[in-house]
Formats: sequence, C-alpha cells, structure tokens
Amino acid sequence: MGRGIAVTFVYQGYDVTILDIKERNKEQFNQLKTETIREIKRQLEILADGGVVPQHSIPAVMNRVKVSPISDPGENRWKQADILFEAVPELIEVKEKVLKQLTSQLSEKSLIASTTSSFSVNELSNFVVNKERFMNTHWLNPAYLIPLIEVSPGDETSEESITDMFQLLEKVGKMPVQCQPSPGFIVPRIQALAMNEASRLVEEGVASVEDIDKASRIGFGLRFAILGLLEFIDWGGADTLYHASNYLHDSLNDDRFIPPEIINHKMADGEIGMKTGKGFYSFEGKDIDEYQMETLRKFMDILKHLGFIGQPVKQK
Repeated sequence: MGRGIAVTFVYQGYDVTILDIKERNKEQFNQLKTETIREIKRQLEILADGGVVPQHSIPAVMNRVKVSPISDPGENRWKQADILFEAVPELIEVKEKVLKQLTSQLSEKSLIASTTSSFSVNELSNFVVNKERFMNTHWLNPAYLIPLIEVSPGDETSEESITDMFQLLEKVGKMPVQCQPSPGFIVPRIQALAMNEASRLVEEGVASVEDIDKASRIGFGLRFAILGLLEFIDWGGADTLYHASNYLHDSLNDDRFIPPEIINHKMADGEIGMKTGKGFYSFEGKDIDEYQMETLRKFMDILKHLGFIGQPVKQK
C-alpha cells in the first residue's frame, strides 16, 4: 500500500520518501530498496502503457523517490514532509511504536494519516503528537489506480486538517469521501457482504463460479459504476427492495435478508424514491426525464467501451 501511495504522489510531481521501519543490516536494506524501486518503476510503466504518464518521463519521476531506513539519522528528509502516511502492518503495537516515533519529529503543521483498514482513528490518535492533524485515510488497492479514498477524522481532528487533506487528495486526482469512525469504513463493509453472498451461492450450488462472476461483473458491477447503491434504490424504488428482501427472507428462511429499519421507515413515510419525489435523495424541482437520459447515456458509454453493445445490425 505504501508503495502504491508513493506512485500516486511522485507522478503528480511530489518528492516522496519511503521509510523502512524494520531493523535490517545493510545488505538486507539494499535488497529491500532494490525491490521497492523496481516495483514503483513497474507501476509507473503500467501507467505509461495506459497513457496516464509519458514513458519518457519515468526516469525523472523515479528521481523523486527515496527509500530510507528509519534508523539512519543522516536520512532525515522525511522530517520536513508536509504529510505522513502510515502504512505499517495491522498490529497495534507496531502502529503505536511508529506513530509515536515519527509524529514527534515532524513539523507541527504536517498532516498525519493512517491507512489502516482495522483500527479506529480515535484509538490510533492516542499515539500521535498534535491529534488535531491526524485522521485515517483508507486507500483501495491498487492505490495508484483506484480514485476513491475514505477519510475518517477523529473526535479531535480539526476542520482545517480535514479540508487540507481533501484538497491534497483532490490535487493528485483522488476522490475523497468522509465517514465517521466505524469499523470497516464504507467500501469494505459493502464489499464483505457481497463477497460472502457470492461465496454462499457457490456453497449452495446456485450457479457455477464462472457464472456467478459473470453475473456480478455484467449485471451488478456495470450498473453501480454509474449509479450509487442508494441512488439505485431511489431509481427502482425502496418498495421494490422492501418486497424483494422480504420474499428472500421468507423463501430462504434467513434473517440476513430482512430489510433495515430505514427502509421500513421510508415505506411508511412514502419516501420510496424517484416516483414519489423523495427517497434517500430529493427529486423536487429536478427534471426527471433529463436525469434518466443522462444516466442512461453514461451507462451506454460504458457498455460501448466494453464491447457489450455496438453498431446496429444492418437489415437485408
């Protein structure tokens, strides 16, 4: 993850220092450094192959990357960093040691972010000097490609730090969203439920592995590249979700399909989506026809790009 984040910033013109937190002898560190540089260069070459960065710029970009051992007092460029991303293993004792050691040596104005997918920002903030500049930023692999970053501020994170973090991430082409300190953030919670259900479909013999993956890619994934899950509920109607969920609950005799209370409330209040003018979103004053057409145009663009629809068949 740390290397992927490094790629994100170096090809946008930033100098990056990757700190090795482990105690190693010189030979071991040099091997790690070689592997790290090789991996970052490979990731940049992938971006060049995709037309994201010019191939000829890679040597200059690589010059902005430095790999340093944390134990070397002579390698202190990182102490002048504007931002520190902690991406050490998900072990609380390791995070405590690293955050205490590094944050005490940074400028008081430096932003600090953990990339943890497990620990609460408030728990980790106890290891940070100047808690108001600390937050969690959950990156999704591959970090240099996926634009979404889930930002989780702590109870003591300042609004100024949140604003600065959002501006920085947007400047390097990312799309940050803010969520409360909650286990799993947003994407991992949705993802875990979907992947577990796909696994159950295999377990129950509902379909083959290949067909489940084909269905999830073409029937599920494509639509949610255009419509968010809550927007999709509003599009089709919360009543559709409500009745389908209850049918699955009754048919499969499984409580995991019971609709959440918020859906029950929306049914009771008549706020079931686009057809009533309000759901999770308000459609008051919105040109529904234009909204639907614009959404369908985006959907058709993706289908054309992937080769699922093309030129109409010529009539004989």
